[in-house]
Amino acid sequence: MTVPIVLAGARGHGRWHLDNIRRLQDKGIVHLAGICELTPLTPEEIPEGLGTPEQSSDFGALLDSTGARIAVICTPIPTHTDLALKAAGKGVHLLLEKPPAPSYAEFRRMADGVAAAGVACQIGFQSLGSYAVPAIRELIAKGTIGEVTGVGGAGAWARAQAYYRRAPWAGKRRLNGVDVIDGALTNPLAHAVATALALAGATRAEDVTGIETELLRANDIESDDTSCVRVTTTGDRQVTVAATLCAEQPDEPYVLVHGSRGRITFWYKQDRVLLQRAGHGPEEYEYGRTDLLENLVDHLTDGAELLVAPDATGAFMKVVEAIRTAPDPAPLPEGAWELLPDEDRRVVPGIDGLVAAAADTLALYSELGASWALSAKVPKEPKEVST
Repeated sequence: MTVPIVLAGARGHGRWHLDNIRRLQDKGIVHLAGICELTPLTPEEIPEGLGTPEQSSDFGALLDSTGARIAVICTPIPTHTDLALKAAGKGVHLLLEKPPAPSYAEFRRMADGVAAAGVACQIGFQSLGSYAVPAIRELIAKGTIGEVTGVGGAGAWARAQAYYRRAPWAGKRRLNGVDVIDGALTNPLAHAVATALALAGATRAEDVTGIETELLRANDIESDDTSCVRVTTTGDRQVTVAATLCAEQPDEPYVLVHGSRGRITFWYKQDRVLLQRAGHGPEEYEYGRTDLLENLVDHLTDGAELLVAPDATGAFMKVVEAIRTAPDPAPLPEGAWELLPDEDRRVVPGIDGLVAAAADTLALYSELGASWALSAKVPKEPKEVST
């Protein structure tokens, strides 16, 4: 018997979920029972083969009328907690898009409420479904690269200025007095942060002992588009992730595990791994991945272990909280960025190299000689938060 699903938020990134649900529906695993959108999708917007799912702007009523067993929530960040708790209150299991919440308090409210309701919740960090993650952990455990000395992350992406006009909350830190925190590290390149923390063995909130941030912006937005963060973990290990949406030459993001006798590079969108170690030639591997919605279904039907439960994103949410409470991102000075008129986007000359250097050295932009980053350097210790 297939599992009935309701998708909340079917436009934008939600289109990816529509296609994925169609793939799983073709496998006979699920069926799309309903779509929750403020404006109903047209027949042309629904992938062929998904039939005519019920549509409504009332999420709770849709869950009731469809008998949904799983809700996929791909709505604006500030709505995540309330929608998740509404579904949980009805006994409906969840796939909740990242970032799970715009603040640590909202994250805890969601995670505690979901746990109290006794429903399963998967957080949509798809990179953590890669078979490469356990493979890299095994290499680390076997001492293949010696003692791990730190983990870096690099994301050099490009976004046109229209990207920040795609929705009222895009590029905002707050909207109508409510936290949004739609920055480079917390949304588009959030996977780099979460994956780096996972490979450092620091996934829970209590694994984090210190956070430093440098948040900047080249675009005329509230949030950061060029930023870096350094997390210190309980094992006194450092995790530095640098990101920009203003790259000169956009490239695949990656995570870099540094060892005393080698290093492991993981291009997490491609599930590709490069192992470099003393006394050996470079070794490259490609892996598959487990789809997180499919894993959630397997968890419910066969008892498979849930890959990305809320508590496995606690450390990531500590980073979100540090970014939320940091001073607003500093605008880059004139001359530090350029406009590419043909692409309608702003670039920061030299940022591609800085992003790579941060992942390579675990240093922040200001420590790598970027004078424009000095005003944004914020050493920060995590606040004590009840868990």
